[in-house]
Amino acid sequence: MSDLPTRLEIRRREFGAFLRSRREKLTPANVGLAEGFRRRTPGLRREEVALLAGVGTTWYSWLEQGRDVHPSVEVLSALADALKLDPAERRHLFALNNRPPPEAALTGPEQVEEPLRRMVQSLTGQPAYVLGRRWDVLAWNRAAEVLFGDYGKLQGDERNIMHLVFANAAHRRLLVDWDNLAPTSLAMFRADSARHAGDRDFERLIATLMKASAEFRDWWPRHDVLRPFSGHKRIEHLVGGRMSFEYTSLTISDQPDMKLIVYTPLDEDKTAMKLEGLLQTAVGRGKKAKG
Repeated sequence: MSDLPTRLEIRRREFGAFLRSRREKLTPANVGLAEGFRRRTPGLRREEVALLAGVGTTWYSWLEQGRDVHPSVEVLSALADALKLDPAERRHLFALNNRPPPEAALTGPEQVEEPLRRMVQSLTGQPAYVLGRRWDVLAWNRAAEVLFGDYGKLQGDERNIMHLVFANAAHRRLLVDWDNLAPTSLAMFRADSARHAGDRDFERLIATLMKASAEFRDWWPRHDVLRPFSGHKRIEHLVGGRMSFEYTSLTISDQPDMKLIVYTPLDEDKTAMKLEGLLQTAVGRGKKAKG
């Protein structure tokens, strides 16, 4: 019989060590407690964390010791609050317990960090954009703008990929293979939305699309799901004509609800040359506007 710890035991030990490390980083002043008597060890005492989280001291000690106890989602949230965990630490806390974090604790205004924004803009020959958890377009580059239109002129749900695909007639005309792309996109969106079931923003968007699109209204109840994957997309641009791209969906590791979509021009249809022509025209138009 092996003396090696099981994966579950290792996970519990990691969880206990993580709790202890976060506890030792805090001071009573950080959480609004009096300093009290002299402390022999740094950080908060176990009983103080237990008090703040609303759990028993002995039970909390068992958690740090890696005992076989099973905290609920509510208790994990209370511990995260008591230990003043940031979003990354909160996700880690829940991951060690093999549980998804409550979305209400993590959902807020979605911000694309400047390094990612600059990287997207640096892809001069590849249309690219960043999508949020609801598939709203949060950032994009010039190539995406000349290919798909100026997202900056769209407001609210109009800047959502599902809304563009199903409720924007001009965008729909761009997509040569709409009949295949639309149900595929919907199935991938459905798979993503499962992690946000009950989210009011999602529910409101879905209700809007049900009213705006007969196809969405017909396909949504089918519950088809697909994981994100790479594929081909043909565009019929009003000025540039037919263009062909390979698209790739990339998850952003420190923002798991965001994804980067990159379109690589294919050799067919002289796509790279046509895209470069559109970019040059946009630059010339910009110079005239400034002049």
